[in-house]
Amino acid sequence: MGTVRKLIVEVVDARNLLPKDGHGTSSPYVVIDFYGQRRKTHTVLRDLNPVWNETLSFNVGTPSDIFGDVLELDVYHDKNHGPTRRNNSLGRLKLSSTQFVKKGEEALIYYALEKKYLLSMIQGEIGLKIYYVDEEIPPQLPPEQKEPPPPPPPPPQESETKPQAEPEKVEEQPKVEADAKPECDEGKEETTENGNAEEKADPEVEKPPESVHEEPEPNGSVDQVDPGVPEIPAQPPLNVDVMAASVSRSSSEIRFSGMNAPQPIRRVASTASFTSEASSSDSVLIERSTFDLVEKMHYLFVHVVKARYLPTNGNPVVKIAVSGNQVMSRPARKTTLFEWNQAFAFSRDAPDSSPILEVSVWDPAISDGRSLLGGVCFDVTEIPVRDPPDSPLAPQWYRLEGGEAQHGDLMLATWLGTQADESFADAWKSDTHGHVNSRAKVYQSPKLWYLRATVLEAQDIMPLTSSKEVSFQVKAQLGFQVLKSKASVARNGTALWNEDLLFVAAEPVSGDLVFTLEIRQPKAPVTMGILMIPLASIERRVDDRNVASRWFTFEDPNEEKSSYKGRVHLRLCFDGGYHVMDESAHVCSDFRPTARQLWKPAIGTVELGIIGCKNLIPMKTVNGKSSTDGYCVAKYGNKWVRTRTVSDTLEPKWNEQYTWKVYDPCTVLTIGVFDSWGVFEVDSPKESTRPDFRIGKVRVRISTLQTGRVYRNTYPLLVLTHAGLKKMGEIEIAIRFIRTTQRLDFLHVYSQPMLPLMHHIKPLGVVQQEVLRNMAVKMVAMHLSRSEPPLRKEVVYYMLDADSHNFSMRKVRANWYRIINVVAGVIDIVRWIDDTRGWKNPTATILVHALLVMLVWFPDLIIPTFLFYVFVIGAWNYRFRSRDPLPHFDPKISLAEVVDREELDEEFDAVPSSGSSEMVRARYDKLRTLGARVQTVLGDFATQGERVQALVTWRDPRATGMFVLLCLVVALILYLVPSKMVAMAAGFYYLRHPIFRDRSPSPALNFFRRLPSLSDRIM
Repeated sequence: MGTVRKLIVEVVDARNLLPKDGHGTSSPYVVIDFYGQRRKTHTVLRDLNPVWNETLSFNVGTPSDIFGDVLELDVYHDKNHGPTRRNNSLGRLKLSSTQFVKKGEEALIYYALEKKYLLSMIQGEIGLKIYYVDEEIPPQLPPEQKEPPPPPPPPPQESETKPQAEPEKVEEQPKVEADAKPECDEGKEETTENGNAEEKADPEVEKPPESVHEEPEPNGSVDQVDPGVPEIPAQPPLNVDVMAASVSRSSSEIRFSGMNAPQPIRRVASTASFTSEASSSDSVLIERSTFDLVEKMHYLFVHVVKARYLPTNGNPVVKIAVSGNQVMSRPARKTTLFEWNQAFAFSRDAPDSSPILEVSVWDPAISDGRSLLGGVCFDVTEIPVRDPPDSPLAPQWYRLEGGEAQHGDLMLATWLGTQADESFADAWKSDTHGHVNSRAKVYQSPKLWYLRATVLEAQDIMPLTSSKEVSFQVKAQLGFQVLKSKASVARNGTALWNEDLLFVAAEPVSGDLVFTLEIRQPKAPVTMGILMIPLASIERRVDDRNVASRWFTFEDPNEEKSSYKGRVHLRLCFDGGYHVMDESAHVCSDFRPTARQLWKPAIGTVELGIIGCKNLIPMKTVNGKSSTDGYCVAKYGNKWVRTRTVSDTLEPKWNEQYTWKVYDPCTVLTIGVFDSWGVFEVDSPKESTRPDFRIGKVRVRISTLQTGRVYRNTYPLLVLTHAGLKKMGEIEIAIRFIRTTQRLDFLHVYSQPMLPLMHHIKPLGVVQQEVLRNMAVKMVAMHLSRSEPPLRKEVVYYMLDADSHNFSMRKVRANWYRIINVVAGVIDIVRWIDDTRGWKNPTATILVHALLVMLVWFPDLIIPTFLFYVFVIGAWNYRFRSRDPLPHFDPKISLAEVVDREELDEEFDAVPSSGSSEMVRARYDKLRTLGARVQTVLGDFATQGERVQALVTWRDPRATGMFVLLCLVVALILYLVPSKMVAMAAGFYYLRHPIFRDRSPSPALNFFRRLPSLSDRIM
């Protein structure tokens, strides 16, 4: 039974609309257009906050140049209710289909209404729920067989009658000939968005338009329905030729006779690839990657399909030998023929490539020397070359020779190609030993939500004892996450909390959220009641609107029959307006909120070409031989890519290219290199349980890339180990960023907040964010480890910097030096002022005097002069900008080259510490010494602040009296003397020559240092 996709729009309500009827109110109704279809709601009389609660349904058609994928919504005032003569616009709204979600992910969103005309006065917002739903097409009952009426006399030109005018004769039509040219609309050749084949029926068997009946829309009236997008009925069986074509080609490639002219290719963007994120329109064709950032790697492909007429009842295998490589296929699957359908790829870049390809069929069940059933030899120089977008090479039958199969045939295809060939991904490769975990794969992180559980209060909870005051707390558990509320003292069976508990939940949402009511006891808490709430029943929201709270009943966990143990007041919701952090904020690759409805369009694409590594060091020893089995992992947004594992080489070559959509330029792309133990999974299962070693990683900030430029560089792979900084090798990558929006729209992104709006309306605490991030990292690692092949837990942790916030003395000193470098500019300015004041350069000092006179007499020039000076500094520094490759890890800034062994042991030590008691005591003493220095600095800052407060608090009566009288005198002088004269006099006095100065500190500084502080009261 087929399905048809529909777009459901729930028009809930509107708020704060503009009055239009001349009496301070409006009578609004809503009109929505989508794919040429128009629906409208009923009119709400005289209400500026109308409530409709209507559901409008739209058919989702194929993308076309006439009807775009934009939903247009207009709110009008009904002219039938008021003195107006026309339907006045109350606002409009345009939404792209990329913001729509499937049923189950919808949420109520309030959109601000926009102006329809330039001079319109618009206010208010409208609440909508928009989602896709797939409805089943009911089967069509066969028509009743009736006696046909007597045929009328034939017209004189009966042969010219079109077959479309006689639908009752469809059953008698012969097969469609190649030269037949039936009339067919081009739009009927395309599939719908959900790829239903029922929409592509032969025009000869299509029903006449009169038989199409549209089902009425629920709760909405129809103004206009486009005839080009009707309800799709069940179609009768297709012709044999059309059905045969659908077997060998996709549904979008089926063309009738006479309609095989070249068609335009739809594309999302010129840089999209088959690894891009799926768009909301499934029928939009995505262009394959051109592999223009990497080097071409030439392979000899052999596709073994099947064999026939073999004198065996077993499961024969195929052996392929070329260039010193010999590989055996899997055993054949016995049907009417012997089937393998397996592809092999042999590298042709080696200098000792053999010109002969040998393909032989063997029967492993025969061991008396007659196991060879036959073989075929090919001259590699005669094998054809294929380069996409050429179609795949058709396999052919070859007669087996030299074996027991005298009349056996083998069907295979062989060609020379590159890694861009579509058969390359699933083929056995000579440089990866053909293991399952060695294939390149693309992974998707799970969609993460914040689950907010607000515990308000509990009632009718009875304590175990007769004590009047008993402490209760609520424990909430979701999977491995356990949170507890604060303790609350219950009086008269009622306890109050009003506390938020935040969890991280991953889609698909399943399971229960478990609440447990506990009594705080001296020995251990005692469980009083338990409550289980299915996650599927919890509401979703994308803003800060209030969610309705509910009462839930606790049950006794110790009794088989449920008994009443009190009730609890909860407010539960999934917060889709937040971005669930799984990376550190300064190296985050995505800032989009969870709810897809809030996503903004992409601003560009980034293409990464992973070329290879050089000079890797051996990572392990297997059977007495040092080896490295390297693979690369790249992560940006929720998309992970893993290259194939190149086995037993210190200079692996991958030459794979991937593409990501970019939504924010201030994000980071992370590339990591690892050594795999998974290639030994078949030989030794115990070996595969070992973790994959980290070889190093590189980070690239997208905002540092120029548009359209290709950056191809080699970066060192550095790893900080217990023994110190170690260079593991080098990686060569090529990267390119392409902007897909207008330049002004791209620059406008820099003025927008990085995090979604909910992070600013209801911000999360720093400690709470770190706890939630750790939970999110664990959930992402668990999800990716269940893939096939799995992305190991240690790989995910290393890519996400799960241990980046651990304590490290090296990082403390590195951050201190970073602060010094930032303050160094201010220190240089202070030194320059002091040198100018000291007349070390008389010419500069005289020029400063002239500048002072100009700025005092013309104060309007102060801000323009400062801004012009900043511009000159920036323009001057442009000459000295960094021309090195893209910035990467800097061991000098990280102090990784000068760190000592003890600090490294402390940095890599787990929590709790696994070191000896003497080592922990030494670290503690060192930390105490550092803490004493910090304590002294904090005390000095507090002292200076308290002295400022002491100027007016009369802590020292004499000092405060002198300061207050001085302020009075200065105020009177400034009233009498022009401010320009005072400013000039103060400037000349400050810049006076050293011969007119005293070497002792100034009286003002001496006065300030004598002010009291609270440091003498510290015990």
